[in-house]
Amino acid sequence: MPRGPKKHLKRLNAPRHWNLGKMGGVWAPKPSAGPHKQRECLPVSIILRERLKYALTGKECMQICMERCVKIDGKVRTDQNFPAGFMDVIELEKSGDRFRLLYDTKGRFVLHRISKEEAEYKLCRVQKVYMTGRKVPVAVTHDGRTIRYPDPDVKVNDTVKVNIATGKMSDIYKFELGAMVMVTKGHNGGRVGTLEHVEKHDGSFSIVTVKDRKGNTFATRLTNIFVIGSG
Repeated sequence: MPRGPKKHLKRLNAPRHWNLGKMGGVWAPKPSAGPHKQRECLPVSIILRERLKYALTGKECMQICMERCVKIDGKVRTDQNFPAGFMDVIELEKSGDRFRLLYDTKGRFVLHRISKEEAEYKLCRVQKVYMTGRKVPVAVTHDGRTIRYPDPDVKVNDTVKVNIATGKMSDIYKFELGAMVMVTKGHNGGRVGTLEHVEKHDGSFSIVTVKDRKGNTFATRLTNIFVIGSG
């Protein structure tokens, strides 16, 4: 029997939003373990090869990474299968490119070109807030960061603006009615709107209602919501 997690990924089993051609080979890059889930990320090699067309083969992606050309959230990543996810900042200094990974209206990743000033921060959704054994308050974000001694106003589901260089948080966008939200998962993934209503279901999934700019309302799970601004 094989032991441990699978080390390969077949192309047909790759997430749909990677938009890989069905006939382009048998295999797809399997994302490494990292800050984003395997089904909710975009490996560096797909960014370089399929999106930016800077490489033709997986070997070339590896060479670009090993030359320390790719920075994700300010850190050089030499793993060509490193999982980049929602709101991550991807920097290629040699070509002067800076992108933020966002979703289009169909819930697929898009590389949104940003300025140098905008590349200095990112938004992070707070997944949990707790007290460590030594009585240090900690907030954990959607990209695996642990922020010690956060602002006491920070609650779960809020979004914090994090400076990438220092890891410190500056602004808080509260999860409240009227907030500007983006849906990150589910059938409505990628849609943006204002938060209208929250239905709490203890022991089950809380449901939120969102209204987009055209006046259409739709419902989704609370866990799929990412606050991107205040009203």
